[in-house]
Amino acid sequence: MTTADDTRSRILAAARRLFAERGYAQTSLADIAAAVGLTKTAVAYHFHPKDRLAAELLAPCADDVLALLGAEFADREAFLEALVAFTVRHRTVLRLVMEDVGGADDAPPGSPGEAIRTFRDELFARLVGPEPDAAARVRGWAVLGALQWGVVHTTDLPEEQVRAELSRAARAI
Repeated sequence: MTTADDTRSRILAAARRLFAERGYAQTSLADIAAAVGLTKTAVAYHFHPKDRLAAELLAPCADDVLALLGAEFADREAFLEALVAFTVRHRTVLRLVMEDVGGADDAPPGSPGEAIRTFRDELFARLVGPEPDAAARVRGWAVLGALQWGVVHTTDLPEEQVRAELSRAARAI
């Protein structure tokens, strides 16, 4: 017998996979319903509107970024390794965030884009320090860009391989 929790879990798993493959905007509730063998109405019963589904997928990622930003690290390298591990661990949902990153600088107060900008800026500050010179600023943005796009476009590769290569790339920047 399938329970409501089982159904929710199946819907979340299908949404995570489809959002990673297609993006949030290109995935409909009907697509998710088809992937789990339900009707659109059944999916909407559990997650309506669609942004409730995205919010539930993003919640563990948000909790982990808060923990990452609140943690103490011995040095920049230790923080960088933790950042790479976080990014790879949440790579299947980061595409949801990536769709909003482009507008984060102009996002109004209280919007998801403002939250994304705040997290992004705090991660940047942890990478480069309080008064970075021009070279450090370029390297900091390069690391964040490499991690963001590196995970979004490699969801088909094994997690450990992606983590190892991104770690090497981030240390080289």
